[in-house]
Amino acid sequence: MSRDTGYVALARKWRPRRFDEMVGQEHVLRALSNALSNDRVHHAFLFTGTRGVGKTTVARILAKCLNCERGVSETPCGECAACREIDEGRFVDLLEVDAASKTKIDDTRDLLDKVQYAPTLGRYKVYLIDEVHMLSNHSFNALLKTLEEPPPHVKFLLATTDPQKLPVTVLSRCLQFNLKRLPLPLIIERINTILQAENIAAEPAALRLVAQAADGSMRDGLSLLDQLIAFGGGQVTEADARAMLGTIDRGHVLRIAQLLADGDAAALLAYADELAQWVPDYAQLLDDLAALLARIAFRHAVADYDGDEWFSAEELAALAARISVEDTQLFYQAAILGRRDLALAPEPETGFAMTLLRMLVFRPAGTAPSTPQRAAAARAAQVPATNAVVAARSADWPQIVAALDLGGAARQLAAHCALQAREGDVLHLQLDPQHAHVRTRALEDKLAQALGRHFAAPIRLQIELAVTAPDTPARAEQQQEAAALDAARVAIETDPTVRALREKFGASVRADSVRSNNPGSK
Repeated sequence: MSRDTGYVALARKWRPRRFDEMVGQEHVLRALSNALSNDRVHHAFLFTGTRGVGKTTVARILAKCLNCERGVSETPCGECAACREIDEGRFVDLLEVDAASKTKIDDTRDLLDKVQYAPTLGRYKVYLIDEVHMLSNHSFNALLKTLEEPPPHVKFLLATTDPQKLPVTVLSRCLQFNLKRLPLPLIIERINTILQAENIAAEPAALRLVAQAADGSMRDGLSLLDQLIAFGGGQVTEADARAMLGTIDRGHVLRIAQLLADGDAAALLAYADELAQWVPDYAQLLDDLAALLARIAFRHAVADYDGDEWFSAEELAALAARISVEDTQLFYQAAILGRRDLALAPEPETGFAMTLLRMLVFRPAGTAPSTPQRAAAARAAQVPATNAVVAARSADWPQIVAALDLGGAARQLAAHCALQAREGDVLHLQLDPQHAHVRTRALEDKLAQALGRHFAAPIRLQIELAVTAPDTPARAEQQQEAAALDAARVAIETDPTVRALREKFGASVRADSVRSNNPGSK
C-alpha cells in the first residue's frame, strides 16, 4: 500500500533537475556545460544573485553532472542511484551547509576536517555552502586554506546574495557566476507551462500580475502562484490575483485615463477620492497608469498595435484617439516622476492626487484646455501683462536654478541667464554676453531636460544675448560674496586683537588674505 506523501509545493515539484530544464541564466549554463564537456571543471564555484533566481538549483545540477554514474557530462541521466539521491537530498557525498546557521569556526572545522577523505560513493565530494557570506572571519580563514590547496576529489560550490561581504582572498580563488533577475516574459511563460501541466485554467492577466509581484524571482513567482491557487479555490483569475495582491482593478486605471482625456479636474479628484475607500497601493496604481500610457504611446506609433492581456486593441484605440501624442508623453513622465516622489508626499493619497493634477496643469500649449487651465486663463485675462508680472517670474529663477540636478558647464549656463517669461512650454531666457562662450547646443539641451524634470513637463528654451539682462544667479552670488568679504574686512579691522598688534608691532593686514564665512565663497 502506497504512502500518501502529501502535497508538494510547486516551487519544489517543478524545480529543474537538468540544465536544459532551467529558464534563463543561459550565460551561466553555457559556461558550465562547456567546462563539463571539455573536462575543465574548476575546484571552486561562486554563484551570486538575488533570491529565487536559481543559485542552489544550478549547484545541485552541477553536483549531479559530476557524480552521475554514467560519467561526467552536462546531461546527467537522472536515473542512477547518485542522480536520484541528489534529487532527494540524501546523497552522502553532497554536503549542503546553510552558512547562516553554521557561522562558528568550530562548525567550519568539523566540516573541513573530512575534506582529506575520499568520497564514500561518488566520484567527487561536493560542498555546497549557501549564503556563504554569513561565515565568520575565522571560518573564512579556515575555508581559504582548503581553497588554496584543495584535494583533487573535492569541489566547492558557494552561493550568496551578498558577494560584497566575501573576502577578496576567497573571491580570487573561485570562478564567479552572477545569476540575473528573470525577466517578466520568462516568468509568465514558465508559470503558464506549469499550470497547463497541472490542468489548471488561468487568465493571462492573472499570470502577469503574479509575475510582476515575483520581482525577478522564479521561486517567489511559484510560491505566489501556489497561494493564488489556494486563494481562488483551484482557479487562477485576474480578480482573485488583484484581491490577493491588493492591486486595483484595471477598469479603474482605464477610467482615470478617460478622465485625463476629458481634462476634468473636478471629476478626476472626485474619482481619486472614491478610490481611497479601497486603500490601494498608490505606487502600484501609478505603475499601472504608466503601463497603460506606455501602451497608448505604442498605439500612436504603431497603428495596428494589438494590445496585450491587460488592455485590448479596442480600448487602446479609443484612448489613443482622445489623448494626443504630446499629452500621452507628458502624462507618462508625470506618472513615473510622481511614483518616485510618492514617499515625499504628506500622505500617499495626496501625492497621487497631486500627480494627476500635475498632468492637467502642465499640458502643452495647443491641446484641449483642462479645468485648472481654463480657470488660470480666466484669472490671467483680468490682470494686464505688465513688467511686474515678468519680474515676479524672474525673481523665482535663482531658486529654480538651485533646485536643478545640474553640474559643471550646464549649471554655469543656467547661472548666467535670467528668466524673462514663460509661454506654455517655452522659457525665454537672457544670457549675459560676457558668458556667451558657455552656450552650446549640448548644454542648452541638458538645461532644457533638467528644467523639464523640475516642472514635470517638456520645456523648450529661447535664449538671447542681452547686455541689459537683469541680475542673474551668478551675479547675485558675486554680489553676496563681495558683501560678505567687505563685512569680513571690517570685522578684522575693528578687531581689538588686530588693533593691538598694529599699535605695538606696526603690523598690517594683507587685503588678499581675507576670506568671508559665506559658504558660497571660494
